[in-house]
Amino acid sequence: MEKKKMLFIYNPKAGKAQIRSNLLDLIDIFVKAGYEVTAYPTQSAGDGIKAVTERRLGYYDIIACSGGDGTLDEVVTGMMQCEKRLPIGYVPAGTTNDFAGSLKIPKNMAEAASVIVEGQNFGCDIGGFNNDIFVYCAAFGLFTDVSYETRQNMKNMLGHMAYILEGMRRLPGIKSYPMKVEYDDQVIEGDFIFGMITNSLSVGGFKRITGKYVQLDDGEFEVTLIRRPANPVELNMIMAALLNRNINTDLMYCFKASSLKISSEKEVAWTLDGEYGGKHTETVIQVYKQALQIRVPK
Repeated sequence: MEKKKMLFIYNPKAGKAQIRSNLLDLIDIFVKAGYEVTAYPTQSAGDGIKAVTERRLGYYDIIACSGGDGTLDEVVTGMMQCEKRLPIGYVPAGTTNDFAGSLKIPKNMAEAASVIVEGQNFGCDIGGFNNDIFVYCAAFGLFTDVSYETRQNMKNMLGHMAYILEGMRRLPGIKSYPMKVEYDDQVIEGDFIFGMITNSLSVGGFKRITGKYVQLDDGEFEVTLIRRPANPVELNMIMAALLNRNINTDLMYCFKASSLKISSEKEVAWTLDGEYGGKHTETVIQVYKQALQIRVPK
């Protein structure tokens, strides 16, 4: 009987470089399940995309990847560029791994590898961002550059706290962006300090911050926009409302949308799944409903 073929893309530097001490065990799990495994360690940004797009996908039955959310983002981006879309398995090895948690993929690497070979496919929504792709979070403003500016060793040592400390350090100089947001025949205009479009149960390790009734396959993403606070009291109210998901309608907007357009006169820096997503004055975001099959527990 011919063996099934797996392309296994991994980032050896992700998280605490924990993949290095687990790599042989992961490959052993895949081989014992009947897969012939081709291992591909990424060396620099963009390698995950190239690993998918430059290989003959018709040769493989599944793509597995291990790393942080950035590694998953690259593999998904590459797959969305291909005519033939294979199922994707994910072994999380980053600092927060929001998306894996949303899909109930175990944090334990061996258990996550077992899900790839024993689990089932889940048709997951994927986000389009102008000409780019994101998996679960496109964001701008306060906190959004924390992930890609927090030094790797700081991320490793402190985990979630690295994100929080770096964000808190920036509070005195909060920037805001005058914007127009258009969706479903609605128009919102305001001066915003933060915005995120998400398809996840948590962001930055914080649960419920994206909404209470989140589904990853409903063709809609959750949108959160926060107006510029007039004083520190309002800022505290915003932080409390975000963490408790008690929406303060005077200071923030929260809604679902399958597509939206965000315009601003000045360029705004965005982050896509925790990685730098460039500066834009006009951003069109759309949901590709159930665009990819992700392996999840049965």
